Amino acid sequence: MLSFLLRRLALIVPTLLFVSMLIYGLQQLLPGDPAIVLAGEDRDPDVVAYLHAKLHLDDPLPVRYLYWLGGVLQGDLGESLRMQKPVLELIAEKLPVTIELAGLAIVIALVIGIPAGIISAVAKDSAWDYAANAIALWGLSTPNFWLGIMMILLFSVSLGWLPASGYVSPAENLRGNLAAMIMPAFVLGNAIAAVLMRHTRSAMLQVLSSDYVRTARAKGLDERVVVLKHGLRNALMPIITLGALQFGELLSGAVLTEQVFTIPGFGKLIVDAVFNRDYAVVQGVVLFTATAYITLNLLADFAYYYVNPRMRG
Repeated sequence: MLSFLLRRLALIVPTLLFVSMLIYGLQQLLPGDPAIVLAGEDRDPDVVAYLHAKLHLDDPLPVRYLYWLGGVLQGDLGESLRMQKPVLELIAEKLPVTIELAGLAIVIALVIGIPAGIISAVAKDSAWDYAANAIALWGLSTPNFWLGIMMILLFSVSLGWLPASGYVSPAENLRGNLAAMIMPAFVLGNAIAAVLMRHTRSAMLQVLSSDYVRTARAKGLDERVVVLKHGLRNALMPIITLGALQFGELLSGAVLTEQVFTIPGFGKLIVDAVFNRDYAVVQGVVLFTATAYITLNLLADFAYYYVNPRMRG
């Protein structure tokens, strides 16, 4: 167990270092001078010169990167010059919203995708299989922004059941929070459920055709036990990977969905920062989400370790 942990942790540091270089380097490719953008319409030369000095814009790129990296290693991701707040504070404000949205979306995806994949595999080439595949194809083909707009028209405009947009903190009004989040969560979960269904079906078909499953059936075990205990458990490996990756993608911010429903999460934060040339916010948010993505992959590796006994042998 210790050697497994050390091997995985040894990969994290160089990966994060490379990601930080990539984030900082690509950020510099954005056109325009951020100091001029931040200086406003007057573009006072003294203000522009001050911003150049504050952001080290006149220094060579490697020097600027080292300034930024030094702050990151001390837990300082910089300060948003547009909003006059530390980046860590902005992340702390937006992170609960994004985690809630991502968590609800993943729950919806798991509740729909895994059972549909199991049913499709067990009832292969039946009407259930064709129906599940058709639903999965619909989920993969439907653009999130279009589905979001259609749901707003139906459930908000026509029926008046749910709010069309906005966000309410669960601490203020739990019912209002769930009412505001259920549509964007379903929009995101719908696409992930389709992917989960296809992967679950493929993994289950492979497992159910294996020798040990045929042996379990030959012993007279109940079909439910065969499918869930012997089949699903051994098919979980790719599903765990996919779930971790999809959750990591959601944490990076579902930009279009958050824009359609006016959800103040990471997606909206990073879009506003890009348009405002707020380098510190863009770099900080992307680095944070990349770290979360790598951490989720590490947790998926640990889940492999416990789900698959062969990795412990």
